[in-house]
Amino acid sequence: MSSLDPLNTAKDYDQFVPFTARMMAAMRAREVDRPERLFDDPFAAQLAGEDAFQQVDQKLSEQDQTYVAVRTKFFDDFLTHANINQVVLLASGLDTRAYRLGWGANANVYELDHPEVLAYKADRLSAKKTSCNHHLLGADLTQPWAEKLLSAGYSPTVPSVWLIEGLMMYLSEDQAEHLLDVVSSLSASGSQLGLDLISRKSLEYEAYKGYFQFGTDTPETLLSNHGWQVKVRQPGDEGANFGRYSEPAPSRDLEDIMRVFLVNAEKT
Repeated sequence: MSSLDPLNTAKDYDQFVPFTARMMAAMRAREVDRPERLFDDPFAAQLAGEDAFQQVDQKLSEQDQTYVAVRTKFFDDFLTHANINQVVLLASGLDTRAYRLGWGANANVYELDHPEVLAYKADRLSAKKTSCNHHLLGADLTQPWAEKLLSAGYSPTVPSVWLIEGLMMYLSEDQAEHLLDVVSSLSASGSQLGLDLISRKSLEYEAYKGYFQFGTDTPETLLSNHGWQVKVRQPGDEGANFGRYSEPAPSRDLEDIMRVFLVNAEKT
């Protein structure tokens, strides 16, 4: 995520690829270079490209990069521990979990994102194999997309695990509510959902003004209204720290401050 204009920053040969997705890949690659890395992503550097590394090093703070590493680890663990063979990654971007996590042969992993993003990733990783049944579905998630998922073999009658990472804050409130409506309607009892949200105050974060549109101070209420039993953590909380935060997360009792929520939930 960046306040940079992707098309003015990226090179001509891949200007159709949202540059922010490549910056996220660059941050994951920087984490992999650390001796105490939180995860292993051997494909991130290949997807990022040198200009994305330059922008990350020049424009993003250590705090930004720490958050991305912690969020990636948090949701890696969430997906692994869910132990569900029907997986949907919404707005998957240049995420490589389909390639790098230990899926079984019976697992179906569905990735949905803009067709250009998925085509770029598929081309760059064409020589790589996955251990799952991998489905790349080009879709604009602000437009109808459920039929594409169902046509690809997704079953709404068995439990699924969903990940919505780095998306909700870019949607309008109506779009965010509608997305959760669709996800909930496609989720059988026992399904699990992971997502990240920001507070309303975070909409004022200078670097992302004009980009962030949706925030909530009550993620528990937001998700429970859609039929999910929710657990919420902030980066720095127990279970969302991984030794990277020396200070605890701000108390939820404090109002009108910038904060991030890492959420996992179960369909009831």
